[in-house]
Amino acid sequence: MVDVAVSFLLENLTQLLRDNAELIVGVKGEAENLLEDLREFNAFLKQAAIVRSENPVLKELVKSIRKVVNRAEDAIDKFVIEAKLHKDRGVTRLWENIGHYKKVKDVAEEIKGIRDRVREIRQNNAHGLQALQDHDDLVNRGGEERQPPVVEEDDVVGFDEEAQKVIDRLLEGSDDLEVVPVVGMPGLGKTTLANKIFKHPKIEYEFFTRLWLYVSQSYKVKELYLNIISKFTGKTKQYHDMSEKDLADVVRGILEEGGKYLIVLDDVWSREAWDRIKIAFPKNNKRNRVLLSTRHHTIAKYCNERPHNLKFLTDEESWILLEKKAFHKAKCPPELETHGQSIARKCKGLPLAIVVIAGALIGKGKTTMEWEQVDQSVGEHLISRDHPNNCNKLVRMSYDDLSYDLKACFLYFGAFPRGFLIPAWKLIRLWTAEGFIPYKGNLSLECKAEQHLNDLVNRNLVMVMRRTSDGQIKTCRVHDMLYEFCWQEATTEENLFHEVKVGVEQSFSEMSTYRRLCIHSTVLEFISKKPSGEHVRSFLCFPSEKVEIPPTAIANIPKGFPLLRVLDTESIKISRFCKEFFQLYHLRYIAFSFDLIKVLPKHVGELWNVQTLIVNTQQTNLDIQADIWNMPRLRHLHTNTSAKLPTPTTPKTSKFTLVNQSLQTLCTIAPESCTEDVLSRAPNLKKLGIRGKIAKLLEPSKTALFSNVKKLQCLENLKLINVGQTDQKQLRLPPAYIFPSKLRKLTLSDTWLEWDDMSVLGQLEYLQVLKLKDNAFQGEYWETKVGGFRSLLVLCIVRTTLASWHASGDHFPRLKHLLLISCDKLAEIPIGLADIRSLQVMELRNATKPAAKSARCIQAKKSKLQTVKSQRFELSIFPPDV
Repeated sequence: MVDVAVSFLLENLTQLLRDNAELIVGVKGEAENLLEDLREFNAFLKQAAIVRSENPVLKELVKSIRKVVNRAEDAIDKFVIEAKLHKDRGVTRLWENIGHYKKVKDVAEEIKGIRDRVREIRQNNAHGLQALQDHDDLVNRGGEERQPPVVEEDDVVGFDEEAQKVIDRLLEGSDDLEVVPVVGMPGLGKTTLANKIFKHPKIEYEFFTRLWLYVSQSYKVKELYLNIISKFTGKTKQYHDMSEKDLADVVRGILEEGGKYLIVLDDVWSREAWDRIKIAFPKNNKRNRVLLSTRHHTIAKYCNERPHNLKFLTDEESWILLEKKAFHKAKCPPELETHGQSIARKCKGLPLAIVVIAGALIGKGKTTMEWEQVDQSVGEHLISRDHPNNCNKLVRMSYDDLSYDLKACFLYFGAFPRGFLIPAWKLIRLWTAEGFIPYKGNLSLECKAEQHLNDLVNRNLVMVMRRTSDGQIKTCRVHDMLYEFCWQEATTEENLFHEVKVGVEQSFSEMSTYRRLCIHSTVLEFISKKPSGEHVRSFLCFPSEKVEIPPTAIANIPKGFPLLRVLDTESIKISRFCKEFFQLYHLRYIAFSFDLIKVLPKHVGELWNVQTLIVNTQQTNLDIQADIWNMPRLRHLHTNTSAKLPTPTTPKTSKFTLVNQSLQTLCTIAPESCTEDVLSRAPNLKKLGIRGKIAKLLEPSKTALFSNVKKLQCLENLKLINVGQTDQKQLRLPPAYIFPSKLRKLTLSDTWLEWDDMSVLGQLEYLQVLKLKDNAFQGEYWETKVGGFRSLLVLCIVRTTLASWHASGDHFPRLKHLLLISCDKLAEIPIGLADIRSLQVMELRNATKPAAKSARCIQAKKSKLQTVKSQRFELSIFPPDV
């Protein structure tokens, strides 16, 4: 049994004592002694994770340790709040001090009682602890963990012929709406095949509109319809209150007006789902198609009498896939091939089984002995085409090879709804707030968390759904079968979190044993019942639709769960704050959504443990009155509007200027807040977003404001988003030396600059990613200057009046990715760009026919110049008929 949860309780208890040393002064000695006692268990817990004994005695021992650590953490957490409230009251009446000192004494006694319980556990289980210690002496797991290689984008193996068959069916047939179901057992690659087809150039060419909808077992038709609407309009607020029937009418109208469409319905579980969804699909004799994936043959035949039955991989294809996933671009050493091919055969042609086993092999050494052990453990009984759930045993092989912190990060995927596309930045913030990322080494918590995510991707346990323009992970999820493993392991074995489900009565006595609650539906119903549990540290809400919670109900969260560390209510709308919220002193992560709130109250600044603060509002401005400069652990502040920051003040009793050394992200703030007094308080800022009238930042008479940005020596990512019409006077960029020296990413939006100013950006020495959105530059002519953009890798231009662009390979010597969207006046893409050897991807969206023609000329020239196979050039044009 792997007890991830207990290991992290010990980590968090250590951090709790370190971070609140001043407040626990009355019980510090007892608490530190207790921590030393508990640390003796730490080695045992990690060894229990390795051995995974099913011995009931060992299981009970781990449960006993979990309970005693929970007691310790709860006692200290509650005392920290009491000490904070006492400190805020100040020295007043004598009887108040007496009451506080009594509580100090009571907590000290409680901790002493917990230490007694620790000794009792140690004495009563001496034999089990010693047995595990002896096992630890025999097993040498090596020193520092091996870093797996970076994984490139997936190469689909064995699906070329399958994909062509399905593509032919989609392109042929009658003018009526037709459905092509792809059916196969879990893990056979239905979604992978559908994705390959979805991105195929022929499909892009034939279907003007392509939509991907993940249905799943717990589908909601309204949500699916809203997703379709959002793909076309970008906004769905006005449709949220519509009935399912009315939404179907809206979707039908949108699809009828558009061109020929292909809709992918991934993972359909029932006939009813298909019947309810299809009524929105118009039959307008445009040869529209639906590609549907399902694991059930009856459903596939219900949709079409001739479904496409997905084949299993051959032994040869299985080995090719295993080798690619285990070694990436390298070849398998000859001495490992025999065992590798044997492992591939035993996977019975199941792609998911092969991918998961490859992940386990990545964690092993490249020795014959270790591969032979895996070969032997993958017995004939382990994988069965008749019992696909046996794949859990394969997942277990990869899971057991993870470090205990990676185990927690992986299981945490089960806290999100099935199929949920998780933003990588949000996941990383949550992992750090939960305490899954240990404070060790020189790397920041965020860098370590990003390494963990890449490690899980490299081990084939996590799927990357979207990447940023420079190749970073943007959104991710886990395969359905791996999700099932995460959910089962986390909710049963590990007690890592508990899911509040629809129609399942929640016992408040049980609630007191859970550490994390995740709610995917019935949020209002659950909160209205006034749940409570002092053990609960995380409250995660991911309903499919925005839910408005009345003030009386929202107060039940801080009242019922006073020791929360993570509060993610971004998916529910809150109309106002309640006073109880401001006493959640242990909060590390807060995510809110509002419609009407224009002010973030100053009391939020009293939550001194907050690391990440996310505030979404429908208002155009947000006045932040909270003293963020006095929140010493605040690392990231995200808003979706223009936030006015508070003017920093230095307490009269202090001789030093208050500086927030932890703050890394401010996004997005008002230009007026970019004063020297403000930005000097955040010297380690890495990402800055500025939204508002950018003229206030860039006007020559006010360049002092932008000069303050230049002083941010650690800044790597800068966004300038202009709101409203620019003044009659043309905006100009300041000289290159005014920009932050280490800037790597720059986004400009709606700034209406002149193309001549691009020469300024070309002088930025380390600039790698440049995004110009919504008329960031205006004018019809751009002559690129020689000698600039020496480090630029990605150039993205969205909506511009540019008509004529002159450039050559000398102007962008390292460019890899060029993306042009809605440049509907651009007559030609410079043919000289074909000479850029590093250029790998060119994408055109809504381009003119001459521009598309010139792009194809560049492709032809690149193919002639291409000498190395790995230097392939990809051209994507949409719509494809231009």
